Amino acid sequence: MSFAPQIKIPATYMRGGTSKGVFFKLDDLPQAAQQAGKVRDQLLLRVIGSPDPYGKQIDGMGGATSSTSKTVILAKSTQPDHDVDYLFGQVSIDQPFVDWSGNCGNLTAAVGSFAISNGLVNAERIPENGICTVRIWQANIQKTIIAHVPITNGQVQETGDFELDGVTFPAAEVAIEFLDPADDGEEGGAMFPTGNVVDTLEVPEIGTFQATFINAGIPTIFLNAEDIGYEGTELQDAINGDAQALARFETIRAYGAKQMGLIQDISEAEKRQHTPKIAFVSKPKAYTSSSGKDIQTTDVDLLVRALSMGKLHHAMMGTAAVAIGTAAAIPGTLVNLAAGGGVREAVRFGHPSGTLRVGAQAVHENGQWVVKKAVMSRSARVLMEGWVRIPEDSLK
Repeated sequence: MSFAPQIKIPATYMRGGTSKGVFFKLDDLPQAAQQAGKVRDQLLLRVIGSPDPYGKQIDGMGGATSSTSKTVILAKSTQPDHDVDYLFGQVSIDQPFVDWSGNCGNLTAAVGSFAISNGLVNAERIPENGICTVRIWQANIQKTIIAHVPITNGQVQETGDFELDGVTFPAAEVAIEFLDPADDGEEGGAMFPTGNVVDTLEVPEIGTFQATFINAGIPTIFLNAEDIGYEGTELQDAINGDAQALARFETIRAYGAKQMGLIQDISEAEKRQHTPKIAFVSKPKAYTSSSGKDIQTTDVDLLVRALSMGKLHHAMMGTAAVAIGTAAAIPGTLVNLAAGGGVREAVRFGHPSGTLRVGAQAVHENGQWVVKKAVMSRSARVLMEGWVRIPEDSLK
């Protein structure tokens, strides 16, 4: 009996923000996986260790959470005035599919660093010391992102004293600008797909809720915590240990996705786990974060809890932070009202691991709100580089 050998593929394992994933250069992938399709998806599933009915991803690089079941494919940009094309794949843990429907804002922080270190940014654009501005084309959502990466002695600086709640150790700060982060109408409508900053969401057998639907950073459904029986101070165990609550959130998310125009039938949500996100907000309250840090009401403008891939996130997804900052900047959204209302250009919100500040520039043009950019800081670090190995027959 013969067995297929393993093949090895150049790869880098990186942390970006509060996520980590496996990074590839497009031209390092096997030829058949350099195009979108079944072979590429099968490769990424096998690399991460999915689908895993045990939910642990023991036989792969994944960490059995939405934050650690991620893949990135990078290439020199095909777009004018950009350095790198960034394609993100969210790998399902227990199902055999890769969700390509959205971006990962956290891993965006690592894209610039990888691009510089792997020859995807022209050498003349990299200073000996200072900041290298990397122009990223986010291929999933067709948007431009600018990463400001610190350089020391011609190399990417990864260590530093910037602290990010949800990440254990300090590192170098990477400022990220998400330009024109709102949807341009290609899928699910414009920034507010229904045309309203607040809608009524009816979910059979569960209830009727106020909701803000927004396409900015990533399509997101915002609810009021109190309307669904929460305080807004919850940590992961309070929700992730409650199977009934998770099923309820998923049903609400599915009906919200349909109302946003992202799916035509509720059943389609099962194969679209990455988007939209669902989150709930509340006015500031004191709580103790998952690390034991005391968060006071005066430390934040509001509280936000968000779910990713069916579970409460341990901190906050970067793209959801863009949605939070954008919604906070626009009067009348549930996020804006939880933060006290009015016009604002930045907001600091509390999440399970601590706090995060995100800014957004919103203007009212031709009778509608337009967001020029959203800004936040993250950090990134190479954890391991070399090759990943997968059985050759994984690609068949």
